[in-house]
Amino acid sequence: MRFFSYFIILFCTFTACQPKSESAHARTRLFDKSKDKSLFVSVSYCDTNSAENRRIIERLDSFYRIQIHKGFNGSVLIGKSGKVLYERYFGYARREHGTQLSSDIASQLASTSKTFTGAAIMYLHQHNYLNIDDPVSTYLSNFPYPNITLRMLLSHRSGLSDYQRWGRPYITNQFSILNNDELVKIFINKKPPLESRPGTRFTYCNSNYALLACIVEKVTEMKFRDFMREYIFEPLGMAHTFVYDYSFAMPSNTAQTYRYNWALWPLSFADGVVGDKNVFSTTEDMFRWDQSFYLNKLLNSETLEEAYMPCSFERPGIKNYGLGWRMLCFPNGNKVIYHNGWWHGNNTAFYRIIKENLTFIVLGNKFNEGIYQQPKVLYSIVKNVPVADGFEGDY
Repeated sequence: MRFFSYFIILFCTFTACQPKSESAHARTRLFDKSKDKSLFVSVSYCDTNSAENRRIIERLDSFYRIQIHKGFNGSVLIGKSGKVLYERYFGYARREHGTQLSSDIASQLASTSKTFTGAAIMYLHQHNYLNIDDPVSTYLSNFPYPNITLRMLLSHRSGLSDYQRWGRPYITNQFSILNNDELVKIFINKKPPLESRPGTRFTYCNSNYALLACIVEKVTEMKFRDFMREYIFEPLGMAHTFVYDYSFAMPSNTAQTYRYNWALWPLSFADGVVGDKNVFSTTEDMFRWDQSFYLNKLLNSETLEEAYMPCSFERPGIKNYGLGWRMLCFPNGNKVIYHNGWWHGNNTAFYRIIKENLTFIVLGNKFNEGIYQQPKVLYSIVKNVPVADGFEGDY
């Protein structure tokens, strides 16, 4: 009897003291392929006849007349309090055919795609299909960096080298198109050296999000493009949004990508990799994406709070990175949640002033670095404050 009592006490003590990392099997389950039918996000519009909104729209139109003169070609949407205030399409989707940009023509989001990959991982984490504090090797067999976790990939603190900067001996043919499976094999077989010790510093790295897309595939047993379409894009009503797979022809309702002088931008070896880029979308669909977070359609408040938590403090300042999002963290506690993108001639800006439900979406398909300066000006026009005041505000 004494032995039995001792055994019970020892067993309870052992199970209570297990570290969280060892509880992964208890909180990780097989992916359930049933779908939530209640995720749809509708788009509604502000009253553009009000005196205040007319003033704002006139100033925005004036601003974009100047931007067009400077070479801007792209789509713009501004959301205010959950409704579309301003939506315009300037220039060509496919200049060689005379095709104008419009609400149903999708543009390459470049690195703004990372907001989708990050949210997909957080969705799987929220529903206990994976644990972001697990090592990557839990999901990608033979991954040779045992101390790198999913959280480090999400926050760009893995220390991995960026595949987009690779040359020989990793990329022997710069004219062939690399895909995610081949990228994983390079990491496993050639083990590129780390640029820093995992978890010690922030270094923006596209490899992180390409690997996260592979993890989505492992956990769901679906192609990344199919999971995103069936569980995120279609349920939210994002009818013109997709992950592009270069083994298929480019859909006709997409914007071509151009250099500043309208020369077509050629492909590179990195064009076949998804997760870090290669989501195509429209401004209206991106507004649905933005609003889905306020409505807790895909992610709940607890998960969003974790995603919006800054992860890097090596350099003092307001700029930081969470789990899939860049952010501006001001001393007064206000945050701007955003993500820019640049791939070939595509420049994108997606800014969310979350305390005000104020959104700025700019998708350009003709190379123009000035796009990254536009959100600050758009904010100044909508809020009627000097551009020099920036985003901090008193909201």
